[in-house]
Amino acid sequence: MASLAITMEQFYIDNADRYNKLVGVFKPGPSSQKTTDPNPDMVVSARIRPMMEDETSQGFPNGVHPRTGSGNTNTVDLHELRRPPRGLPTLNSFNFSVDHVFGPDSTTAEIYDSLVRPLVPWAWGGGIGTLFAYGQTGSGKTFTVSGLERHVAESLMNGELEGERKLHICIIELAGQTAFDLLNSRKQISVLEDSFGTTQLAGAIEHHVTSKAELLDFIDAAASLRTTSPTLKNDTSSRSHAICRVRIENPALPGEEDGLLYLVDLAGSEAARDKVVHDVSRMNQAREINTSLSVLKDCIRGRAAADAESITKPGKKAYVPFRQSTLTKTLKHIFDPASSRSCKTVVVACVNPCLADVMASKNTLRYAELLRVPVPKIKAPTYNPAVPATWNNEQLREWIEKNSGTPAIHGSLLAPTESGPQLLRLPVPEFLSRCLKTAGVTQEQAHAFQAKFWKMHVDSSKAAAAALPRPAPDAAAKATAGTARSRLELLDCSADPEPGADAIPFKQRIRPGMVISWDPAGEYAMFSVGTGKSLASVLAPAGAVGDRVRDVLGGAVKSESGDEKYLCALMTPAVLPGAYDLNLWRQVVVSAEQMESEVLMEWDTATRYYYRTV
Repeated sequence: MASLAITMEQFYIDNADRYNKLVGVFKPGPSSQKTTDPNPDMVVSARIRPMMEDETSQGFPNGVHPRTGSGNTNTVDLHELRRPPRGLPTLNSFNFSVDHVFGPDSTTAEIYDSLVRPLVPWAWGGGIGTLFAYGQTGSGKTFTVSGLERHVAESLMNGELEGERKLHICIIELAGQTAFDLLNSRKQISVLEDSFGTTQLAGAIEHHVTSKAELLDFIDAAASLRTTSPTLKNDTSSRSHAICRVRIENPALPGEEDGLLYLVDLAGSEAARDKVVHDVSRMNQAREINTSLSVLKDCIRGRAAADAESITKPGKKAYVPFRQSTLTKTLKHIFDPASSRSCKTVVVACVNPCLADVMASKNTLRYAELLRVPVPKIKAPTYNPAVPATWNNEQLREWIEKNSGTPAIHGSLLAPTESGPQLLRLPVPEFLSRCLKTAGVTQEQAHAFQAKFWKMHVDSSKAAAAALPRPAPDAAAKATAGTARSRLELLDCSADPEPGADAIPFKQRIRPGMVISWDPAGEYAMFSVGTGKSLASVLAPAGAVGDRVRDVLGGAVKSESGDEKYLCALMTPAVLPGAYDLNLWRQVVVSAEQMESEVLMEWDTATRYYYRTV
């Protein structure tokens, strides 16, 4: 095997002049892949490194050529030199298309500005941003990722991003199916799923960082502990996957999920010619690496396909095999179609241009091309006031300002450029932060409005069941049924169903079922919920109950009929974010003076919880 590889290398060197001549007269044809619109959530790129001095000194020509000129910036031509049984060597050419191609003269800063920079504010706002770099050993993956990490550190710490955040870093290494904490002396950790299906890095230590220098120190320390081994192509080839995770916590929204930024430097894949001198252990290591990369490809493509099918086949459930590898299980939130987190992913395929490695480079580019899943082109939907996915920016802003409560949230602050579908993709913490930019808007109102907007989208996305044929009712029955349905629909919310009720101060229309925020002072101080509002649902005037009725503390509830006191049931935060439980048997007595404001609540049948609305 080794002698065959050496023979082929010598063949390339001996016929370099003919190869260059054939490439010089080559006329590129149209791309083999149809032109498609890029997927905004999955960007696939290729970076072609420069030829190394030792490669050019040996006489190897360049085998990979990015196309230039208008309309050709995302296509790469790759040329093999074939050795026929008889006659002169011939050229065998291929072309590959990705979203972006960066040639040998491109800098890491250009890649960062074009692809990776948008991931930082996305994660800063509460979303998940992920960068993958993969390719053959010696193709420049670690060089690329380490450079991008420095640009990320600069963007996170230069003060240009809006708002205050707390940053935490964790860097782990995956070698086969085993995980290690690179910031804790390579101690072994476990990759486990908790009862909620969330992947946890059990045993890994997170470090709080406050400066760019501190962040880079952790990155450099982890790099020094990473597993490397010499190969024929690279004396310090990475033989493991390194995952740098930056968790971004927003102190202003303690109940919301944190933003996550993943920078993943994958182990270098090895071609057969790279492994000819390996022992059994190294062969098994290479097999594990290539297997995990294969699963990663299936997962990335599967998730992209699932997202595309969600547009054309809303009811279809896609299968993504993320549990087949520790690498993809660690990054489950990216690949799981059932995940509710907003994710953006950038893939950088690092390519070795040397003709001696053209087979491995072809596999790398084919891998990259397979990751591109075309976004289906669908006809622009007709505007429907009940379907947020059909709204343009102007229609969205108008709806926001009419339906966001008091004070009205400014549409220009919440959706400066977004359409309805784009705002639905916005991470929840970023949505809430934008709402809070409007003076007077509280966190409770922002949460309630976000829930209202999302509920409207969910309701509009459900397929309408075909109506069963019924005998046509007479006019009187139809009018009665219409009135009953309208009133019942109003009673899905705690708002007063009587017309014009919102113009009357709430203390003048206290009624059973009304939800109020109140100050649990004195004997009820234990029911305060900290920074949030304490809520209760009115049951009846305290003077209207029997003599034997007791409150949650055992005190008598009965009061004089003239007292403005009410028997109420406590409402407490539930397990799900933004949800509330009605504790019907935990009753308190609340005076009108303790009541601060009316709170509108809706019942959600699917989760069996109450949610705030506006």
